Amino acid sequence: MKLIIDIGNTRSKIAVFSEKQMESVWVYTSLSTDILKDIVKDYPDIHAAILSSVTTYPKEIDTFLSQRFYYLKLDSQTPLPVKLLYKTPQTLGKDRMAIAAAAQAFAPGENVLVIDAGTTITYDIVNHKGEYLGGAISPGLQMRLKALHTFTGKLPLIKQLVATPPLVGNDTNTSIASGVLNGITAEMEGMIRAYAKRFPGLKIVLSGGDEKYFDKRLKNNIFALPNFVLQGLKEILDFNEKKSEDKV
Repeated sequence: MKLIIDIGNTRSKIAVFSEKQMESVWVYTSLSTDILKDIVKDYPDIHAAILSSVTTYPKEIDTFLSQRFYYLKLDSQTPLPVKLLYKTPQTLGKDRMAIAAAAQAFAPGENVLVIDAGTTITYDIVNHKGEYLGGAISPGLQMRLKALHTFTGKLPLIKQLVATPPLVGNDTNTSIASGVLNGITAEMEGMIRAYAKRFPGLKIVLSGGDEKYFDKRLKNNIFALPNFVLQGLKEILDFNEKKSEDKV
């Protein structure tokens, strides 16, 4: 079994995998060794772990993991099971590295576009040769709502959204909801069309914390896989663990 840890700016996600199957997943606002000890107690067969982080976290977590398991801490030098053609790999986000690995495993030998709807919306393409080419980054749903509130004098900050706002908003709140949700949907559909023209037989994956707002709205055939980053981290761990075993 394998322990997958993804520490983001506002929350941490932890998953336990058995072979290809995700057994459990948890979300925390902060992470500690006590949390990890409880998980390890419940899953004593864990033998390997990977950690990806975009922010600071207690360093005793590294000590705890490295003393108990084959432990991989993801960084820009970590070998990946996909060839990076990105011009600045040292600036590539860890989530996008994981997405690239997951895309390659999801449909090897095919063109795959992954749309990750989180703090930002990222578009990442892995081609049929197993090459990660890059993609695009745009503001995410919450970022757009906060920008409308922050950079205007009177627009409110909307905290609750319905998945299907009216096209024509009849008050300020529904107008904002329409502009943001319908605008993002139109953006995604336009990007999908553009990528599909360039990459034949394109498979599309929608992931991220906000995918629930868009999976039913997109007209294209998509695979909605909200934990795609965790799956990608697991693929990176598998790849590196096998490399270490081959050296023995």
